[in-house]
Amino acid sequence: MPDRLSVIFSALADPTRRAILARLADSEATVNELAEPFDISLPAISRHLKVLENAGLISRSRSAQWRSSRLEAAPLREATAWMERYRRYWDDNLDRLDAHLKRIQEDDQ
Repeated sequence: MPDRLSVIFSALADPTRRAILARLADSEATVNELAEPFDISLPAISRHLKVLENAGLISRSRSAQWRSSRLEAAPLREATAWMERYRRYWDDNLDRLDAHLKRIQEDDQ
């Protein structure tokens, strides 16, 4: 079974799913509402929602005949925390490169 981060990143790898999450960041939505901007079928949107739900990125509820989806931010925090370590690594390396380039420019003058 894949680890949790692999499942989260796999779900985030698809642009349609990322767009769905962006929409859900505004408010809950039904499948029909989520499908509006896309040129794909309702069953395809439902499959995308299932992937997002399995990754823990959304939760789904049913009220009468309506089934709405809601963003769940905790897995996004988990993925962001993992990426933050690498952002700091690149920031540090780029800062060292910048300092090195400034030294070279000063030496040339």
